[in-house]
Amino acid sequence: MEFDDAGTAPVVLAANRVSKFFNGVQVLFSVNFDLRAGEIHALVGENGAGKSTFVKIMSGFEQPSSGEILLDGKPVKLPPNGAAEALGIVIIHQEFNLAEHLTVTESLFLGRELTRFGVLDRRTMRSETRRVLDSLGARIDENAPISSLSVADRQMVEIAKAISKDARVIFMDEPTAVLSTEETAVLFEQVRRLRDKGTSFVFVSHKLNEVLELTDRVTVLRDGQWVKTAPTSMLDGESIAQLMVGRELSSLYPAKTEPDVDEEVVLSAAGITTGFVRDASFEVRRGEIIGFSGLVGSGRTELMEAVAGLRPRLSGEVRIHGTQMPAGDVQATNAAGLAYMTKDRKSKGLLLNSKMMTNLTLQSLDQHGRYGYLSVASEERALERARKRFDIRVRDRRVVAGRMSGGNQQKLLLAKVMETEPQIIIIDEPTRGIDVGTKQQIYHFISALARGGKSIIVVSSELPEVIGLCSRVGVMREGRIVGWLEGEEINEQEIMRYSAGLKQMAS
Repeated sequence: MEFDDAGTAPVVLAANRVSKFFNGVQVLFSVNFDLRAGEIHALVGENGAGKSTFVKIMSGFEQPSSGEILLDGKPVKLPPNGAAEALGIVIIHQEFNLAEHLTVTESLFLGRELTRFGVLDRRTMRSETRRVLDSLGARIDENAPISSLSVADRQMVEIAKAISKDARVIFMDEPTAVLSTEETAVLFEQVRRLRDKGTSFVFVSHKLNEVLELTDRVTVLRDGQWVKTAPTSMLDGESIAQLMVGRELSSLYPAKTEPDVDEEVVLSAAGITTGFVRDASFEVRRGEIIGFSGLVGSGRTELMEAVAGLRPRLSGEVRIHGTQMPAGDVQATNAAGLAYMTKDRKSKGLLLNSKMMTNLTLQSLDQHGRYGYLSVASEERALERARKRFDIRVRDRRVVAGRMSGGNQQKLLLAKVMETEPQIIIIDEPTRGIDVGTKQQIYHFISALARGGKSIIVVSSELPEVIGLCSRVGVMREGRIVGWLEGEEINEQEIMRYSAGLKQMAS
């Protein structure tokens, strides 16, 4: 192993030649890893590299097929199903692990409730919850039910829950995927404070800028194998990306193709108003890629759901190829050739307990049947086409979606959307939670769709994404479109000026 010798802190948790098989298929190959007291250690790799499986093994949710885990230098078999928390090992899952019917306070203390004289000490639990939330800068009501919280607030509750347990080791799996820039900065400040007190963190993220900003060391996995461990100070984004994918990524974004101004307007939205979105108007031409940017909560998703017929609108109209669409009628917009790809692939996009083929053809069953009977052979051919077209990499095509890597899930979701043969595609957060190599592939897929005459709307919280892909970018703030940018205006500074309210369109 190529561990540097500079660190003198004791090793808290380590893996020695850990391997893992699922149903006879090997997914980890003799991986070594060590985590020191009071360090933030990044674990990076492409989707499918084995990161999630490795984290589950190191936190007791899976057992290694071979090799050993060492805690404070001694071999240990970590107890399953979260019981390793008793040893000081806590994991913040990428998928939320919160009971929606409980309050924030009840969620933080679930399974470790405080009592006084045999009665629940609710006052102390609420006070402690408030203290932890305040330390994170989270303006969340400790009495609010989880079901009432936004996705970003639920993530902050998950983080608060882990921090409140005084853990020695905290695994953080994509903790910033749904956080704003401000929320991420507060989280990092808290993580550094805990590190300085001796807490150790394993930070799993595809955001290489955050890896470089936050972490002390980086370990790279590729195809289930250990590639390198090095101090973060010795690496940069490009070198980490090359280690992850095994090749250079000199052309992350494809060359932009500007649509002809005389091309047909295939989609127009005028005066769209919902409960939050107000008077939003835009249009899209054939073969165009336009983007929507703005801070989390600015109304981008709400606007797109209203356009797609997934959300009722109070006023305004949507026309596809000149035909007016009824409000809140997703079947009508689908029939007219518009498809919406959700940003929430795990709860809204895919059936995680179903196989790839079931997911792929779910929205297009009428294309794979005859005389009322479903043709499995037709579905099989569709799956094979999708695997080749979107480079969906799995060792077993019978795998259920929930067992696939995040990148392959995202490719499957895109394939599912394209199976309906739409002419207009709204893609909400196209690369959330996926690695840089898969991002490159998806960017090129999107560009190829536009070159083939499809019209694409990209909604993204990642500024480089809308800058690199889109010929026009609409910026939203507090439910309104406050600016449109084209050409050289599409840059981070201009987008942030509009997002922060420092600039807006002339009325």
